[in-house]
Amino acid sequence: MFFWDYTFFLLIPPLILAIYAQQKVRSTYKRFSEKVASSRISAAELARRILNTSGAEVKVEKTSGRLTDHYDPRKRVLRLSEAVYGSSSIAALGISAHETGHALQHHEGYFALHLRNAIYPVASFGSSLAFPIFFVGFIFSRQGPSILMDIGILLFAGAVVFSVLTLPVEFNASKRALILLRQGGYLKRDELSEARQVLSAAALTYVAATAMAALQLLRLFLLRGSRR
Repeated sequence: MFFWDYTFFLLIPPLILAIYAQQKVRSTYKRFSEKVASSRISAAELARRILNTSGAEVKVEKTSGRLTDHYDPRKRVLRLSEAVYGSSSIAALGISAHETGHALQHHEGYFALHLRNAIYPVASFGSSLAFPIFFVGFIFSRQGPSILMDIGILLFAGAVVFSVLTLPVEFNASKRALILLRQGGYLKRDELSEARQVLSAAALTYVAATAMAALQLLRLFLLRGSRR
């Protein structure tokens, strides 16, 4: 009954938002992945030019999967998905510039990125163990909150902090991306507006994830309170 108690209704709004965000990403990406940018530059070449100009020693590689584009700060590698790597579409250039923005954040020592990366191991550990630990404590507590419930809440709080820190990191990368695309002349004004739509749709998924995490944490507190 833990997952289906009354507090579960708290998760319905962020769940709806998450579903909407995923659909928005798919539809927006599909729409602008079919429109070639006037500059005709590929996403991979765009990333290489920007990185070379900035002096950041980052490799650009192709990776398998759909929308699996990411920057790996440990190996200093920017990986673009197969559909994006060689594409000259507005969607591909927007995604490439965004991931390049993350690489530049790392190169320039952007504080929020380094803080998020620093707490990632704790957040990853906490998100995987928080609910099982809390659940065990919840089941066996009879006379007030147990220490296991408090440990579970503490661990999940770390995951929430990580999710919150992700927002400024992602928003900043998108802001950098649009500036880079404009200053480099890679997209015209109307094309920049379309790239912004792609990046805004992607950003909405992070907002939904953060809302879900925050309400999950609130839910744990409410369940803990029910044991008083």
